[in-house]
Parts: sequence; structure tokens; C-alpha cells
Amino acid sequence: MANILLTGGRAPVTLDLARVFRRAGHTVFMAESLRGHLSQPSNAIKANFLVPAPRQEKEAFLFALKKIVAENQIDLLIPTCEEIFHMAMAHDELPLFAEPIKKLKQFHNKWEFVVHAVDNDLHVPETILVQNQEDLLHAYAQWRGLVLKPVYSRFASRTLILPTLQKASSSLTFSARQPWVAQQYIEGQAFCTYSVCHNGRITAHTTYPSRFTAGRGATIVFRHVEHSAIFNWVKSFVGQNKFTGQIAFDFIQTPDGQLFALECNPRATSGVHLLASHPRFAESFSNPFMDCITPTGDRSYMLSAAMLLYGLPAALRHGGFRDWVKTYFSSDDVILDFKDPLPAVMQLRSVLATRAIAKRENISLLEASTFDIEWNGEG
Repeated sequence: MANILLTGGRAPVTLDLARVFRRAGHTVFMAESLRGHLSQPSNAIKANFLVPAPRQEKEAFLFALKKIVAENQIDLLIPTCEEIFHMAMAHDELPLFAEPIKKLKQFHNKWEFVVHAVDNDLHVPETILVQNQEDLLHAYAQWRGLVLKPVYSRFASRTLILPTLQKASSSLTFSARQPWVAQQYIEGQAFCTYSVCHNGRITAHTTYPSRFTAGRGATIVFRHVEHSAIFNWVKSFVGQNKFTGQIAFDFIQTPDGQLFALECNPRATSGVHLLASHPRFAESFSNPFMDCITPTGDRSYMLSAAMLLYGLPAALRHGGFRDWVKTYFSSDDVILDFKDPLPAVMQLRSVLATRAIAKRENISLLEASTFDIEWNGEG
């Protein structure tokens, strides 16, 4: 049995991972920079540590992690959110289940990911790097419909879908360090994936369609589907890059079956919820030779608070109320666990802490959820 340190306790996936490892007999510790985070009251966690914010105090954050690792004899350190990029800068000094920053940056940066995928003969949408007004005009000359997004972004919080040229010109601020990408707009069904990998081998994997979302990007309802074409794409990418860690992709499939990878998240994502009940999921992090597992059964899971806050208003706006009702009452909430009830009972505390950040920084609630941990290519 191992001593496992998780970071990113604000995220529901981290809470689920804590429960997974505890059920498997491991001792779980948690390090977070957000006070009163979602996972803090969980009985799956032996000890919580409040650490400096990695984005604003990187060196102090890394020092605190090294101290926690040493004092608690941590065997494996598993990051889940964007603190992974700050931690990867000290890759050789931590028992980190992740790649060094050089490799992670290739996949997190939306332009570098596209270039890398093309170099490996993997399908992605046609893409143009937009660094100035001339690049923007070139993109509009290339395609009738396009999508614009910063090379570093999350939750699609700044993504512009089918904007007019006037709208794009007024919205984009150009910077050499923070360029944008323009991609040809592709109509179709969106899918997300999540995989656990060891040196190019996948030991756990799930694919799930994106139907209900928080804002434009973050999926909030999860049901596994078998999709061999997507799995083979992920298998090729992971194998060619000999990737170790958690990795996720967003895909779009056209009505005629063409598949395109839109972007990569080399960290944990909500696919964790679909694998959490599998009896060998914990093992997939430590056994690089096991066969790949996928979710068992056909259960649907959701973030019930997000379904009420984001999913219901969107359903009412777009005529999907009946579908929302059916989904809401047939899905299990990923936070509620009667054997570990306090995170569900006290989750409003975490929401209020995030809302305070949003108000202080004048940003959205989604943006506030990563304000102190996100990484946008800083050295």
C-alpha cells in the first residue's frame, strides 16, 4: 500500500480519485491552495495541506510540496488540474505521475498540439496561428466559418465560435506570448476522452459524448461509449509520444464519420468519474503492464449543481427541457457519496470561495476556479 499525494482538491475528479485510492487501501494526502476546497472534508483523506498558490507563488508552492513529500514519505504525487504545469518544472525532484514541462507544453499549447499531431499523421482541423491582424484576415479569407481561441485557455471560456470579422477584431488582443489559433469550424458530435498511460501504454480509458456543458466547454454529464476510432487515435498519439500520466482529448465527429482532434489536456478530466467504480482503476496508476480497462456498465454520472446552474438554463433557452429532466433524474451525482457525505453537504463553501475570487478579480466563476493554478506558458 502506498502513500499518495493528490493536488487540485477543488475539482470533483480529485475527490473521486481520493475515494478510489482510499478504497484500494492506500493512504491519501491532499495539497491545495484554495481554502475550504471541495475535497477538504472527505473522510478518504488522511491529511490536508494548504499550500501557496502555484501561479502567483511558484517557488513557495514547490518548496511546500517537497516538504510534504519528504515528511509524509509520499510514494506517488498525482496532480489533477493545471498546477501540473508548475509542478512539472520540478519533475526530477518530485515522485510525479506526469511528464516534464517541455513535453506537457507541446500538448497544452493549442498551436503546438496541432503541429505535433500533423507531424504524426493524425487528423486535426485546419489551423492558423493568429499573431496579428494580418493573420486574422488570412484566416477569414481561408474559411467561411471558423473558431478562435487563445493558445492557452480552458473551459472554452474565451473561445469565439463563428464570430463575425468585426466581432473577432474587437475581441482579440494580440501578444507574442499569448497568440490565438483559428480553426476551420466543423459541425458534428463532440466527444471527450480520458486515459491513464505509462510510457506509451494505456492502462485505463474512457470516451464520452459532450451534451450538457458549463458554458461553452466543460462537460457536466458523463456516459461512456465504445468508440474504436477515437481509442485508436488516442492509442497512436500516446504510443508515438511514449506518454506517461493522465491525458485527455476533445474530438468532433462529422455526420459522415470523419474524426478530428480539437485539443489536448495532459491532466485529469471528468472521465475519472466513469472509471472510479472499476475495481482496478487505482491499479492503473501503478501497474504499467496491466491491460487497458474501460468503464463497466452503462451508468450516467453528472455534476448535479452544475446541471442546475448551467444545464437547466441552457435547456430552457434551446428547447431541451425534456432531455434535461430525463438526464438529471437518471444520472448519479459524482460528489454525493453516503459513505463520505461531507463534501456534498459542504460543497457550497467551495463555491463561495471561488465566487469571492471571481468578484475580486472581475472574472467569471469558471475563470475564477483556476485563477491561482492555471498556466499560460510562463517560464
